[in-house]
Amino acid sequence: MQELFYTKQPVFVSTSSAWGVMEGAIRNLVSKKVLNCMSGAFSDKWFDVAKKCGKTAEAYQVEWGQPILPEVIEAKLATGEFDAITLIHNETSTGTMNPLADIAKVMRKFPDVQFIVDCVSSFSAMKIPFDELGIDVMLAGTQKALAMPAGAALFTVSEKAYAKAATIKDRGYYFDFLEFKKNQESSMTPTTPSISHFYALQSRLEDFFAEGLEARYARHLENVKLVRTWVKERGFDFFPKEGYESLTLTCISNNKNIDIPKLNSLLKTRHSCVIDGGYGKIKGTSFRISSMGDETPQTIRELLGWIDECMADD
Repeated sequence: MQELFYTKQPVFVSTSSAWGVMEGAIRNLVSKKVLNCMSGAFSDKWFDVAKKCGKTAEAYQVEWGQPILPEVIEAKLATGEFDAITLIHNETSTGTMNPLADIAKVMRKFPDVQFIVDCVSSFSAMKIPFDELGIDVMLAGTQKALAMPAGAALFTVSEKAYAKAATIKDRGYYFDFLEFKKNQESSMTPTTPSISHFYALQSRLEDFFAEGLEARYARHLENVKLVRTWVKERGFDFFPKEGYESLTLTCISNNKNIDIPKLNSLLKTRHSCVIDGGYGKIKGTSFRISSMGDETPQTIRELLGWIDECMADD
């Protein structure tokens, strides 16, 4: 797992969804004020979580499909008001990938601010070097690009974050980073773990390294390029701002007004599959095609062919 996270820090498995660790990061690392970068359904929720944890929080809100911009983060952090920032690298609801490397460069100017990053739907599909980028908490769920059963989360924590956590008196227990670290030193978990997820994770890692990480990243890139070509050739528009499209799923504007529920009904009946009909407030006006995990160029071509077939009969 350290090799996959590109870190020398210990990597933990939490028996929870990623939201457990997302809340835990807030409880462990925020004492002054947190800046929540909000660009879609999941990142928007982090602001609500921070407030429900009793933390002072400020929203940096952009329209869905727009990216989080490094220069805006820099201006906000320059006020000195914040001791933490939350960022979702790949906003799954809108298919928008935020410029993580550029934001990481900005964060180096503010060493006292904790950099908390959700990589739920990008982790393992592309290289995200934790140590090199200077991230303080990086987390991922098991059910997206890892293609494992849902219900567990993986995360790693910087030494800077451990030091900050040690100053927080009400960080709780279940997601206490110092408890994770202390137990890991004796090859233990702080609470009863989901053993089945450990076996699944071991199997997945064997698959990843047998394929080779660079080959895995190249496969995901080829997958998404096939979808993007299909989008352009069929006359659809991309939902995210150009240049910020996700590398693991494609969010497509339904500018041709196709009947997505009917399309999904045909896909389910004929081919035992469905695509996503849009998330939250953009349901119906957009749809999403995933190209992550175990998908290959062959399976993506097959899926796109099925969509073509069913749209022709719509």
